[in-house]
Amino acid sequence: MKAIQLLGKEKIRLAEVPIPEIGEGDALLKVKAASICGTDVRMYKNGYKNVSEDNPLILGHEFAGDIVKVGSRVKGLREGMKVSVAPNIGCGHCDHCVNGETHLCEEMTAFGINMPGGFAEYVRIPENAIIQGNVAPLDEEISYQEAALVEPLSCVYNGQKLLGIRPGDDVLVTGMGPIGIMHIMVAKLLGAGKVFANDLSEERVNKAVELFPDVYPIYGDVPAAFEKYGVKGVDVCIIAAPAAIAQAQSLEYMNMNGRLLFFGGLPEDKKIVPINTNLIHYKQLRIQGCTKQSVGEYRLCAKLVNDKRIPLGLIMSDGYPIEDFDKALENAAAAKGLKHVIEF
Repeated sequence: MKAIQLLGKEKIRLAEVPIPEIGEGDALLKVKAASICGTDVRMYKNGYKNVSEDNPLILGHEFAGDIVKVGSRVKGLREGMKVSVAPNIGCGHCDHCVNGETHLCEEMTAFGINMPGGFAEYVRIPENAIIQGNVAPLDEEISYQEAALVEPLSCVYNGQKLLGIRPGDDVLVTGMGPIGIMHIMVAKLLGAGKVFANDLSEERVNKAVELFPDVYPIYGDVPAAFEKYGVKGVDVCIIAAPAAIAQAQSLEYMNMNGRLLFFGGLPEDKKIVPINTNLIHYKQLRIQGCTKQSVGEYRLCAKLVNDKRIPLGLIMSDGYPIEDFDKALENAAAAKGLKHVIEF
């Protein structure tokens, strides 16, 4: 089968590798769509621990497809099922796993991170992932491209659940890439009042307005836009861009009792961010971080997609055969369009 392997820093190859063998408790997935994530781009640009030409890694942790083979001990799955797969697999016995926070497990394994991922024609779904509930069945009318995007959607939902968005909250989303667009979708679903879309890129803000005509566009200068729109601040601010200055400035935009979400990480050389802690104190602010998603959150988001409550199809920019992975990765790294999906 064909697969995309990471060999080290800025080294990838399209390789021919054997179709995985499965055990009695495993299942074999024929991948139909796998989307490129910012994590894939960072792993390519920076390399990744224990990955080398002698120990390559098949990338891809946002993927969906059809079950084509199941082991004799597998329950709940059958050949021909359309599914998406949550990538993170906990150990199953630590306090986090027992509490349902499998994504916080210190012994976690993950497709495309430290085990073979979805940029391949077939993926073995191991028994522990099946037992944990990582495989989410999907309705036939849901496209494979939408199904592959359940993973980033569930990361977004995890962050917003921690924020506790309430009906009528005014929300500012900074960063109009695919994650920012998903944050708009989820905030609207949770009952947000005014939603402000902010980015330094006029093209990206315009795309957000095209998709959601009721959002309020902000082209970079937030205070000037707030004055224009007649608001003093927002109840919720989500930084969906790897920008230290955006994190620092966000405190100034908040109403009393405001909540901020720093979604995603910063580059290593910019991870220390000076902030005005008086604003946290006097405005009684709360700053929240988030990472990945639990299996429960993943399956809930799969249900929302099944129920057509979240239109993930809007986020896909282009589809590519696996032979054009280099082009897809280049476009993703250059922030061209929104989501770039490898289709099989």
